[in-house]
Amino acid sequence: MSEKEHKSIQRSNLSAAKQTLLQKRIRGEGASSSTQSIPRRLEQKPAFLSSTQKRLWFLSQLEPDSSFYNIFAALQLKGLLNVIALEQSLNEILRRHEALRTTFTRIDGQPVQVIAPALPLKLSVIDLRELSEVKQETETQRLASQECQQPFDLTCSPLLRTTLLHLGHADHVLLLTMHHIASDGWSLGVFIKELAALYEAFCVGKPSPLPELPIQYVDFAVWQQQWLQGEVTQTQLAYWKKQLGDRLPVLELPTDRPRPPVQTFRGARQSLEISKSLTEGLKLLSKQEEGTLFMTLLAAFQVLLYRYTGQEDILVGSPIANRIAETESLIGLFVNTLVMSTNLSDNFSFRELLKQVKKMALAAYAHQDLPFEQLVEALQPTRDLSHNPLFQVMFVLQNAPMPALELPGLTLKLLDVDNRTSQFDITLNLREQAEGLSGWFEYNTDLFDTTTIARMAKHFQNLLEDIVTNPEQSLLDLSLLTPSEQQQLLMRWDNPLTNYSLDQLDQCIHQLFEVQVEQTPNAVAVVFEDKHLTYQELNTRANQVAHHLQQLGVRPEVRVGLCLERSLEMVVGMLGILKAAGAYVPFDPAYPSERLTFLLKDSNVSVLLTQQHSVNRKLFS
Repeated sequence: MSEKEHKSIQRSNLSAAKQTLLQKRIRGEGASSSTQSIPRRLEQKPAFLSSTQKRLWFLSQLEPDSSFYNIFAALQLKGLLNVIALEQSLNEILRRHEALRTTFTRIDGQPVQVIAPALPLKLSVIDLRELSEVKQETETQRLASQECQQPFDLTCSPLLRTTLLHLGHADHVLLLTMHHIASDGWSLGVFIKELAALYEAFCVGKPSPLPELPIQYVDFAVWQQQWLQGEVTQTQLAYWKKQLGDRLPVLELPTDRPRPPVQTFRGARQSLEISKSLTEGLKLLSKQEEGTLFMTLLAAFQVLLYRYTGQEDILVGSPIANRIAETESLIGLFVNTLVMSTNLSDNFSFRELLKQVKKMALAAYAHQDLPFEQLVEALQPTRDLSHNPLFQVMFVLQNAPMPALELPGLTLKLLDVDNRTSQFDITLNLREQAEGLSGWFEYNTDLFDTTTIARMAKHFQNLLEDIVTNPEQSLLDLSLLTPSEQQQLLMRWDNPLTNYSLDQLDQCIHQLFEVQVEQTPNAVAVVFEDKHLTYQELNTRANQVAHHLQQLGVRPEVRVGLCLERSLEMVVGMLGILKAAGAYVPFDPAYPSERLTFLLKDSNVSVLLTQQHSVNRKLFS
């Protein structure tokens, strides 16, 4: 399961998956959830949770006041609004879908879901008509942000909140919030579709035009638990173990700050717009390779990550609807997460990479039924609180069918609201529209600055343009740089005479550093966490180390070991060794004692600079 509602499901992915699964069934290679019938449960008693619900329930126990798993939408309604009919429509949706009336409790220590009776939902109305237009916009954003960050109590129903902001005679904003344990991105489309049909009927006094639902989400949860047993689970699990194996590298993107020891979820968004002409070029390339736009965009995103990190195994998470005909009209948590793993060790062309990604993606769709939680449990990756397991970056393409945003006498518009959270290091979220692709990079603000992500977004756009222009180029030849960056790289940085005089070209780095000390003695030279040193302070400390080393007999080519954790002192030590004319030999204090002892003897260092606590820990035996 995705660690956060990804607010999207790839319709093209689902279709491709169904086609593949149908072919498998014809060939007699086994059944899938896409070919099974879901019965109504016979006993109306508390039922166990689905696999994805279990994960969310567990996380809610760890962080009961968390709003990370809220699904939120803000609908702007222009026109004459029938508030009574709107409230009736919301109540009918709540009655129809048991998932929104589900509460969660424990029986014999196990979490179960209990269907609460249908209770009247009172539509909360906030009147903002007295405010100016500018203040209305500000207050709407504030209330929307406040609403989407308000947590749910899973022991109380409903798992749906609605608030209507009254801005003017013909101007309203409807705030909708559902908990992810009862809903997903596809469900939002179901909600809006039913809202439109019900509102139209209730406005003229007609009964609901919607047929009763043949099954409910709890029926799916009971069926899933029975179906995902034995051979079905083993077959799916065997594929993923073979696909991922032991290759579960943490994606080491260049961050602006060190990764905190415990992952935080503070986030922001950087918008991205891709022109219609470029989008059409990407679609054409996809068609040529008999793939989908999703596959082409995923391949391009993996190239971007490869070029940023230099890592050859790139793992990206991506949500998939995981819906079948019987569940397409249900509100509930069906979305699953697939791990898209690609190896880019060969410097082949993008077209060749696209073929590889297509093959990998189709195989992943054919094995989409295994819940992500079971995959994590089976693979047992090294758990680290600083990052998500299996993958740290998510890719989302929103092309799920969204009903027309129209109601009788009303025009609707979905408003973008940034909830200022990020469940992953980076999530690239794109949606296909008539004018092209648009979306955003959602990123963890404890890791990245706005300028860094803005540059990454531009690099991604440049990469897409180069891919469309010449998909036969090798991955390393595809251009990420903007024209100004190319100019800077080729003209300014490639010309040493621009910044240094002829007499400086033969100087060592510590000598050039001393020149800078004379020019800007009080400027900050090095920063670590909440500490810093100016050029003058750094130079003074380095000189002290150099004089001490020289007193110990350090001369040119004498090897000096440096075993320090990342700190200001590490920089001081490096400069001090250079100033003493010694040869710098690094030692990583994170290495085992036996390894450090071997390196110390093998390198034949004469002096070792380290810290007292390293000596106390007896790192060098």
